Amino acid sequence: MNTEYGSTIMQWSKMTKGALVALMISIGLSGCGDKSNETKASQSLARVNGKEITVHQLNEELARANVQPAQKEAATKQILQSLIDRQLLEQAALKAKVDRDPNVMQAIERAKSQMIAQAYLQSRVANIGKPDKTEVENFYKQNPQLFSERKLVEMEQILIDSRYVNDEFKSALGSFKTLQEVAAWLDAKGIQYDRGEVARSVAELPPQISERLKDARRGQLFVIGMGPRTMLVLMDSVKESPVSLADATPQIEQMLLNKKRKEAGEAEIKRLRAEAKIEYLDKSAEVPQQPEKAEQSKPSSVDDDIARGVSGLK
Repeated sequence: MNTEYGSTIMQWSKMTKGALVALMISIGLSGCGDKSNETKASQSLARVNGKEITVHQLNEELARANVQPAQKEAATKQILQSLIDRQLLEQAALKAKVDRDPNVMQAIERAKSQMIAQAYLQSRVANIGKPDKTEVENFYKQNPQLFSERKLVEMEQILIDSRYVNDEFKSALGSFKTLQEVAAWLDAKGIQYDRGEVARSVAELPPQISERLKDARRGQLFVIGMGPRTMLVLMDSVKESPVSLADATPQIEQMLLNKKRKEAGEAEIKRLRAEAKIEYLDKSAEVPQQPEKAEQSKPSSVDDDIARGVSGLK
């Protein structure tokens, strides 16, 4: 039985905690610096029980949504309706004193703290410049598997819960020639699965998959265990798909910039820790300080981010 995903309209009575927290944050922040005559009538788009919704609010939402120019007119109407809905919910929440609920207040403080900390960190890395031409060229040359020698794998896959990979499944597996046969067997057993077709660079695939693909033949079906999930893969083709330096440059620049910003952020946190007096009142919560060498030998998530980022190259 194939899994389908749909959208659900969320009613006020079933509002999730996350949505409620987001709403209450807006309530908390809206009270800062509020002036009764600050908003001019020409800047207002709507009033909800006397509370104005301004052009500034709409433009901020449009910027956050990264709306394309061709979609701006339709998006403007939709976002305005969302702002009206938000204002109605905010007013109802205040009337019901939801903002005074201890759990909500605690969640607001936590989210506010995170927002302020993130804003500070962003201010510290905002002035980091883009990598120069030499840096881009060096990265391109040092990673041929991502660019000049890039190979693209086209394959079909089925993902199932590993709990269903039992003796019965393993016994039936030997008779399967296609994923369609696998899907039919799973349907007959009432087992849910996700099915799709993917095209990925070999360098971007997890090691356990790329290793299996090295000796795989076209049309070969094989199984890869991935912890709680198991993947059944049918390889369609592996073909050369090189990317030129000119085509790769914009994405390499962005990836290297992200790497610099992440490293700068980590350095800033390290500096703040070194200058701060941190006392653990509960000694069991204290994390032993790791030797510098051990820290350097730890795999870098930045490198993983770079490898994943290349998936946008065609």
